[in-house]
Formats: sequence, structure tokens, C-alpha cells
Amino acid sequence: MTHLVLVRHGQTDWNVERRIQGTSDIPLNDTGRRQAREAAKLLAREHWDVIVSSPLSRARETAEILSAELGLGEVELVDALQERNYGAAEGLTGAEAEERYQGRVPGRESPQEVLDRVHPALVALAEEHPGKAVLVVSHGGVIGTLVRDATDHSWPEPGQLIPNGSHHRFAYRDGGIGLVEFNGRPWAEPAMEVAGDAAAG
Repeated sequence: MTHLVLVRHGQTDWNVERRIQGTSDIPLNDTGRRQAREAAKLLAREHWDVIVSSPLSRARETAEILSAELGLGEVELVDALQERNYGAAEGLTGAEAEERYQGRVPGRESPQEVLDRVHPALVALAEEHPGKAVLVVSHGGVIGTLVRDATDHSWPEPGQLIPNGSHHRFAYRDGGIGLVEFNGRPWAEPAMEVAGDAAAG
């Protein structure tokens, strides 16, 4: 079994302003850098073999801070781990995007399209590092999509957030990726079977 722990990048100014970031390359702010250091303190309780990241600067810098604190060396950048593309909604607040597009945002990537690029990338990482513990720095949209897929949309529950700097545990085995823990909250073992079936289809 390979452990894949997905970390959401630290805070950006657009997070504070509640603007949709998507693939827009918005950097960390000082709070985000502090969150990355705090995350490293929690993750330092365990052994890690490798760290990879989305290439977007807010994720990359988070990964670089984690790597420096944990002694993991160079961060591998994986294009497929970048945030969901929100198309014309990027830069708007959620309310502005809804008022302007009423749910039909030009150029927005669908959840299935996110899964179609992220799942194979995670499987490839797991198979490249069998039996290892892999830190994966990515984004709230990506992590939320993976959690919904693994829990058949049971989590995240309404109002349940994916905080900046939080980490979420997945495991790869028997060809599937299943959720182990969502922000410290364990998921039931049957989720492994659901995720395995989805990955195989």
C-alpha cells in the first residue's frame, strides 16, 4: 500500500477576498507561508519519502517550505495536480460568478475532467513509489473532487471546508485510490472498494 497525503496550499490574498483562483497563478501571502510551516510541524511526526506539487506558485512554495522543514529535497512538479480550471469565473467572487453566469461558466473544467487528469497522476505516483509515503501539495478544488469521488459525495458535507494548509490521507492499493482520513476525520474502510471500482472504470 502506498500512502498519498494531499496538502492544500497556504492562504493567498484571493482566498481572503474569496475570489475564484483556479489556474490563475496567485502567490502565497505571509499567512499562507506561516500555515505551510505549521503544517510541516504536524507532518514532521511521520516519515515521508517524497514530495510532489502542482506547478502553480501557491502550491509550489507551500511544497518548498514543507520540503525544507522536513528535509525532503527537491520538489517534483506534476502538471496534472494543478487546480480546477474555472474559466471565465477566475478572479470573480462566487457571488459575482453566479450572478454573471448562473452556473454556466464558459471554459470551466467539469469535476469529471478534474478526476480524469488527477486520478491517473496519483496512480502513477503511487506505482512509482510503491509502499512509500508521498506528500502531494495541491488545491482545494482538486482535493474536494477526490474526496467526493471516494465517498460517493458523502463528504465534504455542506459547510465542511478544506482549510488552507490542511492535509488529507488517501491510500493506493489493488489498483484503486481510497480515502483514509479527511482533515483528521477517518473514513470507513468500504470507501476503498468504491474508489477502486471508480478508478478501474
